[in-house]
Amino acid sequence: MNFMKPKIVLIGASTGGPGHLKKILASIPASFHASIIIAQHMNSMFIPSFISQFQNELPLVVHGVDKKMSLHPSTIYICPQNCHLLRGDLTPKIEPILEGETPYNPSIDTLFSSALECLRDSEIMAVLLTGIGHDGANGLSELQKQGAHCIAESEESAIVYGMPKRAVEINSHITVMPLHQIIDAIKLFGAS
Repeated sequence: MNFMKPKIVLIGASTGGPGHLKKILASIPASFHASIIIAQHMNSMFIPSFISQFQNELPLVVHGVDKKMSLHPSTIYICPQNCHLLRGDLTPKIEPILEGETPYNPSIDTLFSSALECLRDSEIMAVLLTGIGHDGANGLSELQKQGAHCIAESEESAIVYGMPKRAVEINSHITVMPLHQIIDAIKLFGAS
């Protein structure tokens, strides 16, 4: 029996992220074979309208993660708060974490680090986009060391070159790309 591992794209973003995410998601075809999970730093008041905007504009199904959910291909999951990836019996799952405060909402490092336990059963690409600070840098580095496809946005296209810069400072093996190449890499990852 030929078993295909589920494919998961994790995207973390902060300042400048919503515009970048629109460009990425608008380019994804309906035939995309991966799940996409997004942790975009945002005040929780604005997340419902952020989610509904994507629901109205994109051909793919878009969910806000408000309970434990199984991941499906050609589906986008947006984290309104800290979320964990979990290994499931048949498919990976994602769930919100109700306890524990982090400096950022949602925490990209929390999402990326939780994906480590799914690497054995899933193929994972993690992308760290524009943003102030260092959230996501440690999680991206750990994923890269464990064999995930990891990309940090280059200074060329980042609105704020903080988070991706920090990721590359702590792990020089992370691939660095401008936004247009990141879009192509994501599309290729989910093409088959």
